[in-house]
Amino acid sequence: MTTIYIYAFASVIIISLISLVGVFSFSLKGELFKKYVGMFISLAIGALLGDAFIHLIPESLEDLNTTSASLLIIGGILIFFVVEKFLHWHHHGEDEDREKFHPQPVGQLILFSDGVHNFIDGIIIGASFLVSIPVGIATSLAVILHEIPQEIGDFAVLIYAGYSKKRALWLNFLSALTAILGVFIALILGKTVEASTIWFLPVAAGGFIYIAMADLIPELHKTKKVWYSILQFLVILVGILIMFALLFLE
Repeated sequence: MTTIYIYAFASVIIISLISLVGVFSFSLKGELFKKYVGMFISLAIGALLGDAFIHLIPESLEDLNTTSASLLIIGGILIFFVVEKFLHWHHHGEDEDREKFHPQPVGQLILFSDGVHNFIDGIIIGASFLVSIPVGIATSLAVILHEIPQEIGDFAVLIYAGYSKKRALWLNFLSALTAILGVFIALILGKTVEASTIWFLPVAAGGFIYIAMADLIPELHKTKKVWYSILQFLVILVGILIMFALLFLE
């Protein structure tokens, strides 16, 4: 059992460190960085939609009927709508003369949704290692490949929301650490906790769909240049194709 704990926690720590992938941006400055952020937002849209429709929803349909899954997806969308409304009201009610800049709610939404998603990943990884170490390693590898494009996109969204590079990197890392809590709970409670995660998957999918469609895609509409719009569309497709390709590695 000690060996299982070591493998499980080592795997989830490595996965959490992937959230620091945004550190590469520190070498980019000025207009060049802004240009790449726009592309990474497009990648984030593709990754969020691809993750929701290719991974989370099909996985939830394996254990839930269509009606239940659909209602939970809608519930996820409405939950994120209400949360974002609350964040908007909260910021609007604050003294507008304060010099402190308040990041856009989309940044807080992405941290919340990613934290929930990473927590679920941790539970799945912990439960996989309880089956066997090879199964746990295979699951961890699939999660790692899944996390790289998503963490790049999440970091770009945090920058777009107004966070500094250092703060975005730090908050993204803290959000990733919820996976450690997930694996801890899975190892303590055993496989009984894994069954409950199926209810969270469609809710997380609804959240991802909401963030991509309500917050990120409208930002791309601000671009009027045809060639840049085409490039954004192609990068969205790349994000979706990456998530699709991961099906063959799971």
